[in-house]
Amino acid sequence: MNAILPKPGIHPDEWKARVELAACYRVFAMLGWTEMIYNHITVRLPDSSTKGQKQFLINPFGLHYSEVTASNLLKIDLKGNKLDDNTWPVNPAGFTVHAALHDGLPDAHCVMHTHTTSGIAVACTEGGLAQNNFYSAQLHGLVAYHDFEGITIHADEAPRLLKNIGDKPVVILRNHGLLAWAKTLPLAFVRLWTLQRACDIQMAQAAMGPAIRVPEAVARKTTHDSFQFDAQFGAGQDVFDALVRQVNKIDISYQN
Repeated sequence: MNAILPKPGIHPDEWKARVELAACYRVFAMLGWTEMIYNHITVRLPDSSTKGQKQFLINPFGLHYSEVTASNLLKIDLKGNKLDDNTWPVNPAGFTVHAALHDGLPDAHCVMHTHTTSGIAVACTEGGLAQNNFYSAQLHGLVAYHDFEGITIHADEAPRLLKNIGDKPVVILRNHGLLAWAKTLPLAFVRLWTLQRACDIQMAQAAMGPAIRVPEAVARKTTHDSFQFDAQFGAGQDVFDALVRQVNKIDISYQN
């Protein structure tokens, strides 16, 4: 992403996080990973801009992802209280799950959640993600599952969610959708993208009869060899930057 001058009155590190997150919302919109005005991508603000307090950015409730900008993102605390003068409301179903991860997982800088058709379809299957394609093989041992407990507005679900996630970076919320978290936004993105592709292929393959299962040893080796999540190869930064360049050809208003 090109350097963008910080907005006056906002810490440079916060503004950088705002622009990156707003760009990500536009990437999701471009990919069709939207659900009307619902679902969320959040980032935990760096300590340098919050004086050590746990704060994070979330989309304004009521805006489509294609309308999110760096300036209109909401800054909230772990209880969902707004920390700026933004007039847009907060969706309680958003900060409950996201706050649990941002607070309970030290490396959860970014949390992403989607309700894509194939993602929910796989989440509704008893067997979950099938180890039968190129993308699911890259996620061997990395997928957690959490049972559906209804709309995620009750804080008492947080301990059970964290227990089920453990240290696994991608999550299938049963009957609900997909989730990914990481210490950087680009890494969370490529993890979610890989899970989404695996679900897309699984749903298409399911209509074609029995699948060829990837052997355990091969899946383990595939995950180990995958450069997608490797810091040596950018840990998703190159992929994310390429998609932001596509967004910039369409609309750069997210930078405002």
